[in-house]
Amino acid sequence: MTASPSPQNRLRVAHLNPRAPTPFALQPDEATRAAIAQELELSDLPKLEFTGEIRAEGGDAWHLTGQLKARVVQPCVVTLKPVKTSLNETVERHYSPHVVVPEGEEIEMLDDSIEPLGQFIDLAAVMVEELSLALPEYPRADGAELGQDAIEDDSRDTRRPFEGLNQLMQGRKDD
Repeated sequence: MTASPSPQNRLRVAHLNPRAPTPFALQPDEATRAAIAQELELSDLPKLEFTGEIRAEGGDAWHLTGQLKARVVQPCVVTLKPVKTSLNETVERHYSPHVVVPEGEEIEMLDDSIEPLGQFIDLAAVMVEELSLALPEYPRADGAELGQDAIEDDSRDTRRPFEGLNQLMQGRKDD
């Protein structure tokens, strides 16, 4: 017997069945997609869905596999015209209660493929994080090119980067 996909955004780990996978399907409504679009600085997010399952892995760890599908609209980095992109990303996460999150200003994660396991697995947070990682960094409209002013002039001599430093230092000594 297969379970029906969970409509919840957060799954309590204690309620997951360790003997059978727990399917999930998230399809945010228009207001939620608009909030996500604003958070990620998108022009529009007309489609977003995240489906998959969570299953027990080992004695006390969990493995999430899923598919993220989205249509995003971003401004072109050159012309600011809307650029539409379709995303279809495979998502895989491993959760373990044995991951220790170090405290302090600089945090170095020993293994970035394993996430710390708390009381909940937040599917909505995973969805938004994976969406942000999948977005094109520099979307460009068809035919959009940088102008000549943006292209660096290769005719100048770059072999002497400190050429004017001596003159600059001489000017300071006169002050």
